[in-house]
Amino acid sequence: MKTLLQVDFPFDGPFGQEMTDAMKELAESIAEEPGLIWKVWTENPATKEAGGIYLFEDSDSADKYLDMHTARLKSFGVPVVNAKVFQVNEALTKIDHGPV
Repeated sequence: MKTLLQVDFPFDGPFGQEMTDAMKELAESIAEEPGLIWKVWTENPATKEAGGIYLFEDSDSADKYLDMHTARLKSFGVPVVNAKVFQVNEALTKIDHGPV
């Protein structure tokens, strides 16, 4: 069953185009993660937060990615990583034009 992963964490920047420039290689690496269908990058300069919404083929892929990504973020000095994992109801999501 497809699995949605929501992650956010404190982030001092950069944001916008500077974030794009700084994170391009990371984004390319994430695109190669096993089971990943897509990621939406999120950022909020006003609250100094960043993160993403991910869709994975299954919960095992999402869980493995979350473990690896949490360790990576902590190695970057991120003190707190918030994450939630949800199963996707594909039938209802398709009705509302969700990209599943």
